[in-house]
Amino acid sequence: MVDAKPKLSKLDPVWNRVREEAFDMVRAEPLLGGLVHSSLLHHPTMERALAYRFSLKLASGEMSEQILREIADEAYESDPELGQSARADVTAVFDRDPACLRFIQPILFFKGYQAIQAYRIGHWLWKNNRRDMAYFVQMRVSEVFGVDIHPAARVGKGIMIDHAHSIVIGETAVVGDNVSMLHSVTLGGTGKEDGDRHPKIGNGVMIGAGAKVLGNIHVGHCSRIAAGSVVLQNVPHNTTVAGVPARVVGEAGCAQPSVTMDQLINGEL
Repeated sequence: MVDAKPKLSKLDPVWNRVREEAFDMVRAEPLLGGLVHSSLLHHPTMERALAYRFSLKLASGEMSEQILREIADEAYESDPELGQSARADVTAVFDRDPACLRFIQPILFFKGYQAIQAYRIGHWLWKNNRRDMAYFVQMRVSEVFGVDIHPAARVGKGIMIDHAHSIVIGETAVVGDNVSMLHSVTLGGTGKEDGDRHPKIGNGVMIGAGAKVLGNIHVGHCSRIAAGSVVLQNVPHNTTVAGVPARVVGEAGCAQPSVTMDQLINGEL
């Protein structure tokens, strides 16, 4: 039997909504009650719930859940921006992914969301000079979710990675706020060069499935990269590029491509 809903703080509407959806899920599917309670309802805050999910998903014979839970709790407690980014990310997934009908889904089921939150803890470790543990987190995220993000990469908030399979983001890559990307996207280098060698993605950019953005180049704010494109040169703001190699084929078509997720070029795929 499900306990009555506790009074929740109106200061955290995202976590409030997640908990309400959690009670609804238990009522609709009692067999998931154990999962929902242990992952969500047992925890007083969204940060604590995410730390639990992080430890549960990434634990292995090499690293226990308890150690990973302590690392995640420390990260969320010392850097409030991690929790703020997690809320922006779950809202972004709900707003942009038509398969996402509730806030609870990314936290429990979507590997793109879970991988980004795990990366954020790895990045926190990197910034605090715990490089070897950051590499461990990167390895486990790659093994568990099929997403390989170097812990030194800088990723903004409001990120949506749809499906997320085979995402690769290199060490010196920068991803702005409110970016959307689909599966098999690579933000990589062009060879064995050292130093700053990966792409810089502006705010509000949409990157289509299978696109490769290579080298220390800049993709302007609110631009679109068509699926399957190979981008080797700078992309101006508010434009659409497509092809191999990619060329400008028109304007972005809207103010926020990452939000509308419109992947048509001149009305055609």
